[in-house]
Amino acid sequence: MIVAICSGGPNEEVYPLEKLEADVYVGVDRGASYLLARNITPTAIVGDFDSVSHTEWEEISTAVTHVESFQAEKDETDTDLALLKALEFNPTQIIVTGVTGGRLDHYEAAMRSVYRMQRINPKIQFIVVNKQNELQFLLPGRHELTSKKDFRYLSFFAYGEQVLDVTLRGVKYETTLETIEQSSSRFTSNEIVSNNAYIEFSKGICLMIRSID
Repeated sequence: MIVAICSGGPNEEVYPLEKLEADVYVGVDRGASYLLARNITPTAIVGDFDSVSHTEWEEISTAVTHVESFQAEKDETDTDLALLKALEFNPTQIIVTGVTGGRLDHYEAAMRSVYRMQRINPKIQFIVVNKQNELQFLLPGRHELTSKKDFRYLSFFAYGEQVLDVTLRGVKYETTLETIEQSSSRFTSNEIVSNNAYIEFSKGICLMIRSID
């Protein structure tokens, strides 16, 4: 089960929604309008809807059966609410788009929400994506790396603490039992060169970013 969340960030940053092929779509604020504009009816929409016009709200509320509207003054962000809604569908993968670009505080808050959810739900794959990048938090262990035409380059960063015993295989720049420091940019712009590529590490949280020029 794949759940796609479309938030209301700048439209030009939203990944082509028709390529996601999700089983369930959740719209967040103006993200619901983005989905409807692409002839995708969200299964549910959540948020405070402070960023939509009266006309947009009329269209959204008419087209979507399940609407959860919240006050703007709340402890959770709209991304938090959308992630919690997505978990109700027992997904194996949650894809989030529309949270990059625009306000950097909103982007950082969204990334922290996804990071927290990934730690709490290690069996679910959480991915943040836009037209040029795909971001994913990796937990300790071995992770197979498949080549993706849309995202040729891949980089690895320590998130919150050191990443220990990092072994990379099947990539242009391989490593064996090395450490990714918090301040390091050394693991940037690698490339997959084998069908059997992987990253393995013993401790820490690794932020993997796949990109295309």
